[in-house]
Amino acid sequence: MTTSEKSLRICDRGHKYYKSSDCPTCPTCELERKPESGFLSLLSAPARRALESNGITSLQELSTYSEKEILKFHGMGRASLPKLRSALEEEGLSLKNSKD
Repeated sequence: MTTSEKSLRICDRGHKYYKSSDCPTCPTCELERKPESGFLSLLSAPARRALESNGITSLQELSTYSEKEILKFHGMGRASLPKLRSALEEEGLSLKNSKD
């Protein structure tokens, strides 16, 4: 299969969707679990999953990590950093300073 060919998939909850990649994530399920508020609601699904899979669900937990550490998470990209910094600043927090 070439990357432009999409295959029909059905998730465990019965949603039908087409994907060209090996990613098993159902887009319908992902939309249903997106938070309506809070800093996680500002992020793309891959970035949100990257934080959640590393146990980061609050700004307090996020503030214990450096940018460098966060960017190592699979699914996290540079485009999410300004959103994270802004959310932290609103609560008087910041990312940990990198000590290279």
